[in-house]
Amino acid sequence: MTKRDIVVRISQELEQEEGPNPEQHVNQEVVLSIVQKTLDIISDAVAQGETIELRNFGVFEVKIRKARIGRNPNAPENDVPIPPRAIVKFKPGKEMRERVLKLTPKG
Repeated sequence: MTKRDIVVRISQELEQEEGPNPEQHVNQEVVLSIVQKTLDIISDAVAQGETIELRNFGVFEVKIRKARIGRNPNAPENDVPIPPRAIVKFKPGKEMRERVLKLTPKG
C-alpha cells in the first residue's frame, strides 16, 4: 500500500460518511496535504530523537546500535569495523499486534 492508496481510501471513506452533500466532501488534495504533514511531523520528531507514541498503533523511537565487527562474505578473513549508529525502531501497539497475529498460519 502506498501513500497514494492511503489518501484515496481516506477520501472515499470520508465521502461515504458525509453522505450526499457534495459541499462537505474533502477532496484528495486536502487529504494528501494532511497525510503528508502528519508524516513530516513524525519524521521531524524522530529525527530530533523524540519518541512518538500513537495509541493502538505503535511507538517510533530512536535506538543506538553498538559498534561491531562485520565480515565480508566474499573475503571472510577480512574484518570490517561497523561504527555505532542511530536507527529508528517501531514497536507495534497491542491492537495492531493482535490483528497481525490473526495472520499466523494454523498448523
